[in-house]
Amino acid sequence: MEEPQRRIRAAYTESTITVYQAYPTEIGLPAIREGRFPAVWKRDRMTWIKPSFLWMMYRCGWGTKAGQETVLAVEITRDGFEWALRHACLSSYVHGVHPDRATWQRQLKHAPARVQWDPERDLRLQRLPYRSLQLGLSGEAVRRYADEWTVGIHDMTPLSHEIHALVSGGDLDSAARLLPEEGPYPAHDELLVHLQE
Repeated sequence: MEEPQRRIRAAYTESTITVYQAYPTEIGLPAIREGRFPAVWKRDRMTWIKPSFLWMMYRCGWGTKAGQETVLAVEITRDGFEWALRHACLSSYVHGVHPDRATWQRQLKHAPARVQWDPERDLRLQRLPYRSLQLGLSGEAVRRYADEWTVGIHDMTPLSHEIHALVSGGDLDSAARLLPEEGPYPAHDELLVHLQE
């Protein structure tokens, strides 16, 4: 079946969705240990969450980039994730979606969340011809993410390194078997109608 141009691909349950982030060890290790973001984690900065594991691997270089050595799987409530989508604005102006550039800029300034659709990646981290969601949280959304939506935080660093080693050794089949199982997230049309490019 052909992939749609834009889709949320994620691991999810009836009540939660898993998103990925990568941090330096001074943030990542306490977050894993406590299951919550530590005090040094800044609630006043924008934070980007990625439901696609392979897009996160592209972004953090399999957990090898400086400042992104600890890969986290953050399990959050679907209610929270969908609240963010409802209150999000596209991160760039799109003619036909927004009435005009000034309206988009006003929406972006006041929105607690923003959406980018970035090219999905394969195991070699090469671009695929379709896109996956990246969700930026700021202000109220960051606080809700950290203090209300987060159900658990898990260390994905060893798995990231293991998959990377298999890919580097050319064993793509074994690497693929270790990937988190992701599927199309059942987002109702009303959640995404204002977020199509």
